[in-house]
Amino acid sequence: MNEATLLDFKKLMTARFLYTLAVQMQAILLGWQMYVLTQDPLFLGFVGLAEALPALSLAMFAGYFVDRGRPISIFRGLISLSVLSAVVMFSSQSHQLGLSNHQQIVCLFASSFLTGLARAFSQPTMFTIVPRIVKRDFLPKASAWMSSSMQIARISGPAVGGLLYGFIGISNSSLVLCFILIAALITVVSIRIQLLPLEISQSYKSPKEELLSGAKFVFNHPILFPALSLDMISVLFGGVTALLPIYAAKILLVGPVGLGMLRASPAAGAAVTSLWLTSFEIRAQAGRFLLWSVAGFGVCILVFSLSHIYILSLLALFGSGAFDSVSMIIRSAAVQLASPDSMRGKISAVNSMFIGSSNELGEFESGVAASILGTVPAAVFGGVICLLTVATVTLISPKLRKLNLDDLESSKN
Repeated sequence: MNEATLLDFKKLMTARFLYTLAVQMQAILLGWQMYVLTQDPLFLGFVGLAEALPALSLAMFAGYFVDRGRPISIFRGLISLSVLSAVVMFSSQSHQLGLSNHQQIVCLFASSFLTGLARAFSQPTMFTIVPRIVKRDFLPKASAWMSSSMQIARISGPAVGGLLYGFIGISNSSLVLCFILIAALITVVSIRIQLLPLEISQSYKSPKEELLSGAKFVFNHPILFPALSLDMISVLFGGVTALLPIYAAKILLVGPVGLGMLRASPAAGAAVTSLWLTSFEIRAQAGRFLLWSVAGFGVCILVFSLSHIYILSLLALFGSGAFDSVSMIIRSAAVQLASPDSMRGKISAVNSMFIGSSNELGEFESGVAASILGTVPAAVFGGVICLLTVATVTLISPKLRKLNLDDLESSKN
């Protein structure tokens, strides 16, 4: 890699770090302020839904569009969209405008929707840019650097957001958010390399047929479908992200600063476990590790659900992130090894739909369940569903239970 390309890669990594940091900060600021304005867990669920709708509905089309466009220009566009989201949020909380509570709530939903639009293009754009600006032999190291910077942003973003809210308030915190995203946009604009659209073979199927072929492959695969379904259902019901503002305000009594630490704990657990797994490779008994890690995730959610001790809650969320990291790494390896070269993009798009469904829609499910059952019963319900899902998949999918990544790789070849 020459010096100019290395500089562009560093700029790209910096821009993505700033963008991810801002998204994580915004989630804390927006979630807490929404709960302050409404005191209703259902609205926290609607925040997740407002972000999920554009993120999920456009995910597969975003990958198709990125493959045929200029990915760096698209990355600039999605950061610009995020800047607009932050400006809407800042404007809604500005004392000069003097908006009513109802108007502020509408603006917060609009800000969340714009964030979802940007996130739909984020992952496919980055997956397209990195392999095209770095040489093949440098790609593993480049991916490691990107992953490390992402984990740092996911850990520090919630903590920084909570601290800023606690010390300077929502309006000034939103202004800081705007500046961070503007810095990310300036960094991307300074990238000199120009990536032209890829040449598309005339023998390709229609876009609809291409997208559906990836879904058909996943749904008919004896390993991928149960593995992705296990993750989707477990996180969809077991995730407690949307409930964290309520736990911080009403149960643990730690305020926005404590909320930031709660939000950062799963990412910290995932980062530590990912680092450990770089020297401990799971292959021969991957299926068992996958099932036990999802079960461990469910147990951690149950512990957090019932805890009234802040430190114990932090440790439970740390553990949930650690176990989730194990399952994510095994699942990602299985997807890569089982995917034919000609279908990697389409299968990756389907994978992102499963992940997006569990994360964003999981927040909506949590909010709805909390409004019906109460906060603690809703969180307990999610942990129980997670454990029941593991037991069910273990019984009905012996191939996943006996998964050996070496066998999966050899069967593909």
